[in-house]
Amino acid sequence: MMIAGLCLIGTMQDGVSATPAVTGSQALLAQVSAYLNGLKTITARFMQVGPDGSVRTGKAIVQRPGKMRFQYDKPNPQLLVAGFGLLVYHDPQLNQTTNIPLSSTPLGILLAKTVQLSGPVTVTRVAQPPGEIQVTLIRTGKAAQGHITLVFSTDPLELRQWRVTDAQGQITQVSLYDLHATKPFPDKDFEYVQGFSHN
Repeated sequence: MMIAGLCLIGTMQDGVSATPAVTGSQALLAQVSAYLNGLKTITARFMQVGPDGSVRTGKAIVQRPGKMRFQYDKPNPQLLVAGFGLLVYHDPQLNQTTNIPLSSTPLGILLAKTVQLSGPVTVTRVAQPPGEIQVTLIRTGKAAQGHITLVFSTDPLELRQWRVTDAQGQITQVSLYDLHATKPFPDKDFEYVQGFSHN
């Protein structure tokens, strides 16, 4: 489901442990946390691969804290915006708009004013394949909200991808490329107004 992948909603996959990551990863997690907290406003192109193999592309804006916009390329008219405590997904083809509290999704972890990888967040796995750092996390005590794996390049350290796995083992993957830091965007770009999507 498209909204499941981008909103990072879903249920914990069977077999994913909610135990904290090993202590030896703390230095690495400190680097990742510092990087995420240093992110202010970035733009990027994205490619989303759904569980059914469908591919959609578009432009993303991430503006911390609390704001994000995913504008899909034509012919896909969908829009997803996060701002002011809400995540809003609009599908004009279905004439459907979904509003979700940002705090109830793992995406809220990434967009929080301060990203913490301990305490309110539990890191369940840290992996380091060549050239990458992969960090899987959940909200502590709220595994049913879903889990997310953040994938970073290492040279330089940069967020490149996130993956969501649902209870049926289906994976939705969102890859980012052509990342650029930029000046903040106006608040209207992170609002959805019926009939006007700020294209």
